[in-house]
Amino acid sequence: MVVGEDGERLAASLADRLDAVTFADLTTDQVTARLIDAVVDWAGERGWRVYRRASSVLPLPPPMSAQQSVLDVACARPDGPPVVVEVDHGTRRRTWEKLLAEADAGRVPLWVRWGAGRFTAPPAPILMVACEVNRRPDPTGRGRVHSRSPRADKLPPAHSAVRVATVDAVELPLPPPGPAGA
Repeated sequence: MVVGEDGERLAASLADRLDAVTFADLTTDQVTARLIDAVVDWAGERGWRVYRRASSVLPLPPPMSAQQSVLDVACARPDGPPVVVEVDHGTRRRTWEKLLAEADAGRVPLWVRWGAGRFTAPPAPILMVACEVNRRPDPTGRGRVHSRSPRADKLPPAHSAVRVATVDAVELPLPPPGPAGA
């Protein structure tokens, strides 16, 4: 399947939505859950039917090959092919295999890859939505915790549409307050 402009538009829209997600000192599982919640909200806002832990078309490897793999999020859209989303903090070949199988079945495959950066691009037609997250040692000594702040490279919002009138320049330093000449 060729994902095309629809997939690119969806990936960009999801990336914009994830840019607004912030958190501090979460565990790996908590970050993954927070991002899955954001994906579910994003899809729900579009009026799509959303399924968490949906069955994949890809079976599990032996000895459990009678069962199907599970997707983090699957979305049914009335105006296009289904969208499937996997959320990972690492690059796993199994994730790519699952998303490629979904693409072959006619679904739009999106991969939310989160972490400190240096993300490996997935094979086409999988579209990666990168989500940079900072990490540091857990102060309690139990692994690492992850944080995400608002994006610093966004332009500040316009503060006012009203034009400010010109003012006369004032010579500095200003005279001390009180009666003149006192």
